[in-house]
Amino acid sequence: MNIQAEVLKTYWGYSAFRPLQEDIILSAMEGIDTLALLPTGGGKSICYQVPALTKEGICIVVSPLIALMKDQVENLRKRNIKAMALMSGMTFREIDIALDNCIYGNYKFLYVSPERLGSELFIERLKKMNVNLLAVDEAHCISQWGHDFRPPYRKIAEIRQYIPAVPVLALTATATAEVRLDIIRQLQLNTPNIFTASFARMNLTYATIHDENKLQRMHKIFNNVSGCGIVYVRNRRRTQEISNWLMRNKINATFYHAGLPREVRNSRQDEWMNNTTRVIVATNAFGMGIDKPDVRIVVHYDLPDNIESYYQEAGRGGRDGKLAYAVAIYNNSDLLELNERAENAVPDKEDIVRVYHSICNYFQVAVNAGMGASYEFDIAAFAAAYKLQPINALKCLKILELADYLSLTDSVYLPSRIHFEMQSTDLYKFQVANVYFDHVIKTILRSCEGVFDRYVDIYEADLAKKANLQPEELIHQLQQLQQLKIVTYQPKTDQPQVVFTQPRVDSKDLVLSKELIRDRKERFKINAEKLKRYIIDNNHCRSMMLLEYFDERAEQRCGTCDYCRQRNKLELSDYEFNIIANKIKLLLNGQMLSTDELNRQTDTINQQKVTKVMQWMLDNKIIQINSFGQLSLVE
Repeated sequence: MNIQAEVLKTYWGYSAFRPLQEDIILSAMEGIDTLALLPTGGGKSICYQVPALTKEGICIVVSPLIALMKDQVENLRKRNIKAMALMSGMTFREIDIALDNCIYGNYKFLYVSPERLGSELFIERLKKMNVNLLAVDEAHCISQWGHDFRPPYRKIAEIRQYIPAVPVLALTATATAEVRLDIIRQLQLNTPNIFTASFARMNLTYATIHDENKLQRMHKIFNNVSGCGIVYVRNRRRTQEISNWLMRNKINATFYHAGLPREVRNSRQDEWMNNTTRVIVATNAFGMGIDKPDVRIVVHYDLPDNIESYYQEAGRGGRDGKLAYAVAIYNNSDLLELNERAENAVPDKEDIVRVYHSICNYFQVAVNAGMGASYEFDIAAFAAAYKLQPINALKCLKILELADYLSLTDSVYLPSRIHFEMQSTDLYKFQVANVYFDHVIKTILRSCEGVFDRYVDIYEADLAKKANLQPEELIHQLQQLQQLKIVTYQPKTDQPQVVFTQPRVDSKDLVLSKELIRDRKERFKINAEKLKRYIIDNNHCRSMMLLEYFDERAEQRCGTCDYCRQRNKLELSDYEFNIIANKIKLLLNGQMLSTDELNRQTDTINQQKVTKVMQWMLDNKIIQINSFGQLSLVE
């Protein structure tokens, strides 16, 4: 057994790699820059975790998703692998200790958000680290042509100068050919190995359905398909409305969005994961990092902004390899709304300047100050304080993020953390002199391993129970210990974070290039048009359309999507169908013919087959028939 297989078996218990995983791992182990494109659920994290564990030193993983970073660190620690994460919401002292541990503490993985890469503190510590691999997750974020462009990703190329001999492994699930080339250029990958898994999901049946009564159609779908599902909608209010409607119509459902208390979100997610709840109605943030293999149906009740988002969200169905369905239900209003969202994606420059000025004042950031500072952010409270529309304010913040003035992270739960600021001998002297705190300190030491070396997560209710105290009393003692400089105690938070990536500038000096605003608006329009084309096109295999979008050529139809099921009913080979359909189009090009005339001009072909294709073309609005019985092409 080779070393990479041993690592896989030892830490994950798997006896074999998934397709392409071992090739990617070997490339990274050989020190070669590598770009890997694996579809959602394809096991990307294994591709950098295994090679990092085969070598001395630490692997730095750049990731834009705090929730995923937390999950990865927790999963590694469960396997007794030392891992650390730097993210928004951590204090300077926490980051300082974490980076020291990465230099001297035999840690194997450091997860870092891109906003942290450019700080002087990080760069100085990076120079002292024994880095064996630089992994870039969600690598499409570095490209302005990607669907989730993040300017701080551009700092990755800058830090490579401090670790020039370290290979880069860039990973993504969704990237067109244009984005792939941009990833290679922006990350300065040196003649990289490129591995591309097929984007085809042969067990996933795609369908789009036009229906003005979307609720009834969705109800029919859940009655016809057994198993659990996800319904994606665009706003929080609708999650509850649709969930309640499903419950009233005897479909066991619940709703989920970032605005719910953490305990409620966790409870609902667990009930759905355990199949206690059948359907979860959620905004598009739901599903990141959730590995539920037996999702049988994913319904898009609202349309996303682009094909990449649709593909990722639909791809959460059928990860166990068994049959699953991805259905988008739409009506005419949805298509109009998609166009409006693209048209209004970018606010006016005056609005953007106003929001920047307001948010700097909101957090009391002075001109020429604030770089690297992070703050808990409640968009509703901020918008109310400055009489802003929350949706428009978020759009303005996104432009400010693209211009690299600040970064807005998703809502994520960070538990309370604690760290002892003195060594054990001095702490013992304090306990002897301060009996009042002795019991709490002993409880912490018994419950929290590593509390002298790093910040350790704590749960006040559990700790209070062990200490036989009320939670309020425990918190009071922790606050007193902090005032005495015995511990540093960071209470839990469940808010998004705003990070200032540059010092504040005076509003009149805010630089917002016309190209940035123009390109973003144009990109939204292009993406919306491509998604719309996919949704309304009933004349091509849906799997082939998705593969073509990602620059992958399919040799044959999937045979299972809504288009293919209709085609299969004709009992004609693709070759026969295309010959007859092209002949009909040629005959109707620029003229109208009756069915009899069309039959006479195709008398060398089996007339039963011609009739089947003709009817199919009528049903799918490729040809039309007027009141005189004359056929013509639909323009």
